[in-house]
Amino acid sequence: MAETNIDTNAMYEEDQRAEESHHSAAGNVKNRVFVRGIEGAYNLNTELERLRSVPRVRKGKEVKFSKGPQTFSRHYVQPKNGITQTFHIHLEEYAPGGHSQKHGHVNEAAFYILDGIGYEVHDGIRYDWEAGDIAIVHNNCVHQHFNRSLDKPARALVIKTKPMFMFMNMLFQKTVEPRPDEPSPTGAGFVARMEETDFNHPEGGY
Repeated sequence: MAETNIDTNAMYEEDQRAEESHHSAAGNVKNRVFVRGIEGAYNLNTELERLRSVPRVRKGKEVKFSKGPQTFSRHYVQPKNGITQTFHIHLEEYAPGGHSQKHGHVNEAAFYILDGIGYEVHDGIRYDWEAGDIAIVHNNCVHQHFNRSLDKPARALVIKTKPMFMFMNMLFQKTVEPRPDEPSPTGAGFVARMEETDFNHPEGGY
């Protein structure tokens, strides 16, 4: 099969533009791609060729963070990228003392805590976490994420099947409280870390 040239820089720039208002009040009315349309002949040869031509590895350092100033998001994989149909995978960075929007949705989500300390509030109940933990957001749970440290950031890799839930017409999601537009009292001037660090292994391995 002939190689297909993919302009990955243009793809990443398009992702960034689309995510800039993702979590703002205005962003909630902006069109978003939850599930890609697939068109073509019944045997889907064209779609298979397209899938085989797209990059299998996305360089995290080429995907920029959006939003802030308390919670920053780096959306690695979602349907509009054309790489996957069912996954949405993103990195969340919480500024010192920062917190996310308060919201709820039908789909589950798993937060693998890369570094820092923090806690969840799920339906009014608090659950603490630290690096190495996995926080699970259950279906139909109103939740919010908090950085417990007042002087250090925290990071979580989020994996969710929201696109599949949308495809199955499980459409409910609601923002109860939007992401804050002002820095936290101890997080003024914080900028999300762009570097890719091996958080879980010391230099040279174990």
